[in-house]
Amino acid sequence: SVCLHFFSVFNLTLFLSQAEIIDPAVKGTLNVLKSCVKSATVKRVIVTSSAAALFFTGKPMNQDSVVDETWFSDPMICQERKIWYQLSKTLAEIAAWDFAKENGVDMVTIHPGLVIGPFLQPSLSFSVEVILNLVNGNKSSPLSHFSVVDVRDVAEAHIKAFETPSASGRYCLVESSVPLSQVLGILHKLYPTLPLSDKCGEVDIMNLPGFGVSKEKAEGLGIKFIPLEESLKDTVECLKEKEFLLF
Repeated sequence: SVCLHFFSVFNLTLFLSQAEIIDPAVKGTLNVLKSCVKSATVKRVIVTSSAAALFFTGKPMNQDSVVDETWFSDPMICQERKIWYQLSKTLAEIAAWDFAKENGVDMVTIHPGLVIGPFLQPSLSFSVEVILNLVNGNKSSPLSHFSVVDVRDVAEAHIKAFETPSASGRYCLVESSVPLSQVLGILHKLYPTLPLSDKCGEVDIMNLPGFGVSKEKAEGLGIKFIPLEESLKDTVECLKEKEFLLF
């Protein structure tokens, strides 16, 4: 059998302390791994990390930079910038790899960017809410740069990671890494009558320049990424279907 672990807190509308975000991520991950070690039937553990555990290395980044699986966010940089979600995912992954090595756990980590596409739950995730606010045109974006992946590709990556015997290590999972202007351009093409927001907020929660993200290892796992335009369209249509958008 295979164990899949997903949890970490990320909600900009909640004023959570550093401990309230970091402790559940780190302790929760370790608790799952400890339970897996006790089970004789668990052969591999798939941990859903985040692109947040890749991007904040302190290396100079520009449009020619390509993030890959060797990149690892620096906890000190996350701490200095008070980006607690990014710090939580980084510390949780560090703790997980240390535990896996010490206890002989076969572990794979998946690193999705902003996850969009059709959603099953009745409430909004942070990622989908970002798209909703762009389409509504009533709020500025908390991001100036979007590293995006479709939720269906994230699900498939987890399945591939436990079905493929040779799967190992870390997997970046980003279909497109583009500026806000490109996302707005696609949305305008799809929905020309919508009052799109074209403003980035005063505080960019990522505060990163344009850059690329490698697809090579994920594609080697068998992932055929859903294009950004299709993901955006399906996100908006799902928002309409669930009555978050009325048009």
